[in-house]
Amino acid sequence: MSDVAIRENRGIALHRINAMVLRYWYLLLSSWPRLLELIYWPVLQIITWGFLQSYIAQNDSFFARAGGTLIGAVILWDILFRGQLGFSISFLEEMWSRNLGNLMMSPLKPIEFLIALMVMSIIRLAIGAIPMTLLAWFFFGFNFYAIGLPLIAFFCNLIFTSWSIGIFVSGLVLRNGLGAESIVWTLMFVMLPLACIYYPVSVLPDWLQYVAWALPPTYVFEGMRALLIDHTFRADLMLDSLALNAVLFIASFLIFLALLRSAKRHGSLLGGGE
Repeated sequence: MSDVAIRENRGIALHRINAMVLRYWYLLLSSWPRLLELIYWPVLQIITWGFLQSYIAQNDSFFARAGGTLIGAVILWDILFRGQLGFSISFLEEMWSRNLGNLMMSPLKPIEFLIALMVMSIIRLAIGAIPMTLLAWFFFGFNFYAIGLPLIAFFCNLIFTSWSIGIFVSGLVLRNGLGAESIVWTLMFVMLPLACIYYPVSVLPDWLQYVAWALPPTYVFEGMRALLIDHTFRADLMLDSLALNAVLFIASFLIFLALLRSAKRHGSLLGGGE
C-alpha cells in the first residue's frame, strides 16, 4: 500500500462521506412518494394538534396563558422522532437493497458511514419540519423561530438523542437482520410517555420521575415549557441534557461497532434477511 493510501486510510475522508450523502440524496429525489411522506405526516400532526390547542385555549385559562406549549411540544417531538427516522431509513435503504455488505468491503469506514447518515437525517428532517413550522405560524400564530437562541440548544440536544437511538437500532438490525426492523419504528415511541413531551415531569409517579430524568429529551421539553410559560431559559437543563447525550452517543457508537464485528463474524452482514 502506498504512503498516500495509508495517510488517506488513517483519517475521515470527506469525499467518501459526500459520496454517500449524494447517493441518499439522489435516491430521495428519484421517488416523489418518499418526498411526500416527509412532508405529509408533520403537516398532518401540526394541523390536528394545532386545532386541538386552539379549542382548549378557548376553554381553559392555563392553555390560554401558556401560549403554544402544545404546538411547541409537537414540533420538538417531531424533530426528535423524524431525526431518528431519517437516520434509520437511510440505513434501511442499504439493507433493503442488500448493499450493506458491499459498503463494508469498500474503503468506507463505519464512522464515515454514520456521519453520512447523520447528514441525511438533517436533510430529511428539514424537508418535513420547515413546512410544519410555517403552517404553525400561518394557521395558529405560533412562530417557532421566535424562540431565538434557545432553539439551537433544543434542536442540538434532540438531534443528538435521535442520532444515538438511530445508531443503536441500526446496529441491532445489522446484527439480527430485517427481522428486527420493527424496532426502528417502535423504540422511539417507548420514550414518548417517559420524556414528558406534553406534560411536566411532576405528573409522573415519584419512582417514574427518576426514569424520566435519565432521558435527555425530558430536559428539553421541561426547558421549552419554562421558556414559553415562565419566559425563563433554563441553561442548566440544557447542559444536563447535553451531558447525558454525550454518554448516550458514545455508548451507542461503541455498541454499533460491537454489533458490526459480531455481524461480520456470524456472516449476517451479507445476509440481512428475515
